[in-house]
Amino acid sequence: MQVDELLKPFPIKEFHPFPRGLLGPGSHEMIGPEALKLGFRKTLVMTSGLRGTDIVHKIVESMKYHGLEVVVYDQVESNPKDYNVMDAVGLYQDNECDSFVSIGGGSSHDACKGARISVAHDGRNVNEFEGFNKSENPKNPPHIAVSTTAGTGSETSWAYVITDTTTDPDNPHKYVAFDDASVTTLAVDDPVLYYDCPIDYTAQCGFDVLAHASEPYVSRLNFEPSLGNALHAVKLTSQHLRQAVWNGEELSGREGMMYAQYIAAQAFNSGGLGIVHSISHAVSAFYDTHHGLNNAIALPRVWAFNMPAAYQRFADMAEAMGVDTHGMTKVQAADAALEAAIRLLRDVGITEKFTDVTQDSYSKNRLGQGPTKFYEDSPTIVGDDADIDRITNHVLGDACTPGNPKECTFETVRPVVEHCLNGDLDELLP
Repeated sequence: MQVDELLKPFPIKEFHPFPRGLLGPGSHEMIGPEALKLGFRKTLVMTSGLRGTDIVHKIVESMKYHGLEVVVYDQVESNPKDYNVMDAVGLYQDNECDSFVSIGGGSSHDACKGARISVAHDGRNVNEFEGFNKSENPKNPPHIAVSTTAGTGSETSWAYVITDTTTDPDNPHKYVAFDDASVTTLAVDDPVLYYDCPIDYTAQCGFDVLAHASEPYVSRLNFEPSLGNALHAVKLTSQHLRQAVWNGEELSGREGMMYAQYIAAQAFNSGGLGIVHSISHAVSAFYDTHHGLNNAIALPRVWAFNMPAAYQRFADMAEAMGVDTHGMTKVQAADAALEAAIRLLRDVGITEKFTDVTQDSYSKNRLGQGPTKFYEDSPTIVGDDADIDRITNHVLGDACTPGNPKECTFETVRPVVEHCLNGDLDELLP
């Protein structure tokens, strides 16, 4: 084999910067003063509304108290859609805003990052910027991202994820845009804001963290600056997720998950992801299911798929998850990591396969609810051969797939997808 073939996958590895961050209880009270320091005058707040809480109202009123004008767009949906982004862009332009604040989880932050890129390009459609550094104007409006979940780490990363519903309405496509220009200006992570997260939503977001931590640790990028953060985030998630789920008003669990999600995002920001995320993107593109839930269901199957390419790394993760691996071989320890992940999934009460997800499975469920006819016509996850094929093809075109440690082809990935849809987790256990 030629040297250039050996170097072909990732000959040069790139470190992507993080934004400045404020982390800890009470940090959200600094939003007004920080916005003024950054020159904000008239701000568009982008959020899902966080209905059932008063978080958005309190933050908006605090911003107004500090002399800021505020316009609110509160229609961001989970798996944010292209029309969410473009509606916000229109509101921003019509009101002559000069800055953004996003409040919520990854959906709010991702939609806001996409809106900033669009605004910087005179309102061009956000779907034009799918891919790697597709924006041409490196300058866009300043952005404070305020997280209310311990999940995506979007407030930290150079990525944002959008569902394209307009290019082909009969075949929605969820894509990742990686763009250094999308990095937020300031990240605010306050665990006090997590207290209102429902139990099931907390669990699902926690598995998004475990995916963010584990995938860069085994990624074929093998990016040394990311490995320490990745492994430590695995450890923090294993230590704190159960408490955050079942005793959500205890600060230590919420704060532990805050740090886990922040550190995990720093790991994947340059260390890459894999097909846990690719499968998640595909399923939510077709069914609008929650990203964290999708990651949780896919993660054990993908770990089992990838182990032959990275037994040592999975053995390391077993230790990080609290497994006593003394006397085990690396293969046995890797198997123990998988067993620990399945135990964690079951301990926090997450559905184990996609065809078991129903319209009343969890509190943030949008299965079959619209907003487009495509989603209204998809009230249940089918799991038949046609479904498996379209999900597999979406996975193979996803931007996260090249980082997967084990080579991905239609023939190798399709059985993984089929098991995610229909398989029994006990089949994965040794």
